[in-house]
Amino acid sequence: MRPLLVLLILGVSGAYCGSHMLQYYYTAVSEPGHGLPVFVIVGYVDEKQIMRYDSDSHRARPAVQWMETVEEDPGYWERQTQISKGNEASFKQNVKIVMSRLNQTAGFHSVQHMYGCELYDDGSTRGYNQHGYDGREFLTLDTDRGIWVPIMTEAQITTQRWNSPEVGAAERNKNYLQGRCIEYLRKYIRAGSAELERKVISQVKVSGHQSDAGTKLHCRVYGFYPKAVDVKWVKNGEIDLMSEEAAQVLPNPDGTYQLRVTVEVIPKDGDSFSCHVDHSSLKEPLTVLWEPKKSQTNLIIIVAVGVFVLIAAAAAGGGYFIYRKKNPYTKAQNKDNDSSPASSTTA
Repeated sequence: MRPLLVLLILGVSGAYCGSHMLQYYYTAVSEPGHGLPVFVIVGYVDEKQIMRYDSDSHRARPAVQWMETVEEDPGYWERQTQISKGNEASFKQNVKIVMSRLNQTAGFHSVQHMYGCELYDDGSTRGYNQHGYDGREFLTLDTDRGIWVPIMTEAQITTQRWNSPEVGAAERNKNYLQGRCIEYLRKYIRAGSAELERKVISQVKVSGHQSDAGTKLHCRVYGFYPKAVDVKWVKNGEIDLMSEEAAQVLPNPDGTYQLRVTVEVIPKDGDSFSCHVDHSSLKEPLTVLWEPKKSQTNLIIIVAVGVFVLIAAAAAGGGYFIYRKKNPYTKAQNKDNDSSPASSTTA
């Protein structure tokens, strides 16, 4: 499956530290396949799925208990079902339209739509609205200018129509992101505060692996919630180090998360390396200094010297024993001394 399509289906959150985000993902495909419904909508607040609609069930349903009563109106979920059915018909048609513009008559193709709004702790907001086709960006909303911008050449016709005063899609979508979307996000945060506002302090462990080529430093941050976290290695307290390995936040069975950031360095005398962690569970960013252990080479030398001493001692003892066996004088001495305790006892 194409990366963007996977993103839309799974609903990967992009929320930052100290913020909450409401996101919706729509996907319509040209034909059944890959284990996907022909049409699906999923809604998320931060990392939590809050609703789902698909063409198999034809029902919009809450995905968490606190969403069941987020609206006191008993007809809320029925209205969401009817709205979603309308979107299903529209998106099925959109797949055919884009296929025709690309001269495609068959095959598995997909139209995706993702939009959302983010609310920061300081009260500021951010919104986005994007459409994709077959895993590539098709067109996107410029929320600053209030216009749709084509990404693919085939999107120019749609962009011109949506930007026209008669349709007014750009202004309508911009107003939604800045108004109603934020309004509902605040409502969902209140309803699910016990889960969404949970803060679990992260734990940090640093380690290093030395080799002839250099040193690999690992910073593992684990047991934290929410998912958004900023982790980086810093040299000498001021130089940010870039990681050549992809750092991926992974889930733990208890609902928390873990992350490992690795950098490769060549330490010089006087250099210091520390891992910096910023997470909403921390009052201040956390700094953990890496302290290199004793060189493995020195350890090997120490062990080798110890083994040599033992071998030398054993060899000396063995040589002395052979010498005593072969020397006649030492044999006679041994015979004279081989007497009973009584013979050497004085009266």
